Amino acid sequence: MDNADRSRSLKFIPLFVGVGIFLASVVIARYYFIKKRSKKTTLLDPNVKYPLQLVEKVNISHDTRLFRFALPSEHHILGLPNGQHVYLSAKVDGKLVVRPYTPTSNDDEHMGHMDLVVKVYFKNQHPKFPEGGKMSQYLNDMGIGETIDVRGPMAY
Repeated sequence: MDNADRSRSLKFIPLFVGVGIFLASVVIARYYFIKKRSKKTTLLDPNVKYPLQLVEKVNISHDTRLFRFALPSEHHILGLPNGQHVYLSAKVDGKLVVRPYTPTSNDDEHMGHMDLVVKVYFKNQHPKFPEGGKMSQYLNDMGIGETIDVRGPMAY
């Protein structure tokens, strides 16, 4: 191969590099948008209550629990922006109890479930609050498979 042939073939190197970069960009962009599109948001309307099923309960300490609630599918995210919370609603002793909680799971890393870490305030533990925490005790008494109504996102 003489210098003329070599210089002609070198002219195509920038073209091949450019085409390679373009194709890699297309593949990365396609992957990103497909992944982004595959996430479905659970909390679409802050005025609607969405029933979520308790799928796991972990004792962290004598009075602290992790509660894991399943979202509608493994492809769902909660859809809660940073700095916002959800409201949990339940009938406790025949009365509607509504309390705000901030999930510890985030949409970037946790698809398919919402985690709450909650301190349970038991009855007769504090003289100022003989009834304890109504919602925290309700959550503590929930069985796996039971549901609770969740709505949000809400900001303080």
